[in-house]
Amino acid sequence: MMFFHFLKHCPCILLFLLFTFFYTSTEAYDPLDPDGNITVKWDIINWTPDGYVAVVTMNNFQLYRHIPAPGWSLGWTWAKKEVIWAMVGGQTTEQGDCSKFKGVIPHCCKGNPTVVDLFPGVPYNQQIANCCKGGVLTSWAQDPANAVSAFQLSVGRAGSSKKTVRLPQNFTLNTPGPGYTCGPAKLVKPTRFITPDKKRVTQALMTWNVTCTYSQFLAQKTPTCCVALSSFYNDTIVPCPTCSCGCQGNSAQTGSCVDPSASASHLASVVSSHEKNNITPLVRCTSHMCPIRVHWHIKLNYKLYWRVKVTITNFNYRMNHSNWNLVVQHPNFDNLTQIFSFNYKSINPYGSINDTALLYGVKFYNDFLMQAGPIGNVQSELLFQKNLTTFTFEKGWAFPRRIYFNGDNCVMPPPDAYPWLPNTGSKQEVSLLALIMASLVAIVLHAHS
Repeated sequence: MMFFHFLKHCPCILLFLLFTFFYTSTEAYDPLDPDGNITVKWDIINWTPDGYVAVVTMNNFQLYRHIPAPGWSLGWTWAKKEVIWAMVGGQTTEQGDCSKFKGVIPHCCKGNPTVVDLFPGVPYNQQIANCCKGGVLTSWAQDPANAVSAFQLSVGRAGSSKKTVRLPQNFTLNTPGPGYTCGPAKLVKPTRFITPDKKRVTQALMTWNVTCTYSQFLAQKTPTCCVALSSFYNDTIVPCPTCSCGCQGNSAQTGSCVDPSASASHLASVVSSHEKNNITPLVRCTSHMCPIRVHWHIKLNYKLYWRVKVTITNFNYRMNHSNWNLVVQHPNFDNLTQIFSFNYKSINPYGSINDTALLYGVKFYNDFLMQAGPIGNVQSELLFQKNLTTFTFEKGWAFPRRIYFNGDNCVMPPPDAYPWLPNTGSKQEVSLLALIMASLVAIVLHAHS
């Protein structure tokens, strides 16, 4: 009893354990997109006297995780003492020490270069197909035509030939920030290219593939979004769990959040005082401290249909979200009748089971989610047809099982906190989940005593 009394007055312990058990277990495997990855293809298309010319292509095969501005950066380590003589469709961030070269100076002499994409509008002679998008890649399910990026480089090294050429090692992909882990390069069947007139097929001289996979836990140590729930049959609005994405500290010292009650001039000065290129969130001070909140509200109940309102709110003063998307898992998506102001696509991670939806904005209407402020939200309504054999408002069935925002898993309220039907009766004093966590804490404390 003393232990339960301790937990009652120290809920942060229970929240920490819940976070440890349920968040760190996700790692790099995503059950809703088990085969999602970014594949880097290195195609040698021509030999030169001291090296080769290669086209490097990045394909984003992730269904719903995209690369936003300021875009991707790709790095590697040369196996020998290669240099990049010239580049088209991209550039390295540093030239390095090229002092030993006379006459023509290489584009880059660093042993570990980092390449970034060019922006649209560069001269035509600096472009190749699929380049120059500012490093932005859409997700495969949203827009496969823009889920690819490419650049060309001319690599040189004295004595290089087909037998001695070595692919770079230790690939790193930032998009922006960490989160991706790239495996070793593998020699694969040469890529075949079809000419624009489709009358001729050529192929690369050699091709390597590098596969990069994403882990939310590697990208950031805390979640980035949370879910709030409400319904027409209950006055209770279940908020995001306290400290879902962190806890409020002394905001004057940490600068991690901004009081929403501050004056407009003070708010502007706080936000502008932070560097613009800083991707660390600066959020509105809330109990959950999440940059993004998703609110699922059961709005209306008809005889044969039911209606849900979904609102996405941005609490981050540093980040606008273009081409945002929301992944929602719910068993009634197999009977989705109508959706207002959002695009919808079924992604069917489990084959024939249609319970997972990809929702995203309408181009030039609401595909841009503004940073925190009066207009920092987007919303839509979904109309579902009832399957009378399975439909129920009881036991949280009408609420989503899982929600992702831009590919990151959002923190859900605990099931025993969901809005209950009026005739359900009182809730249990201690939930089963709390009892399990309490037992685990007791075991850990006993082991260390």
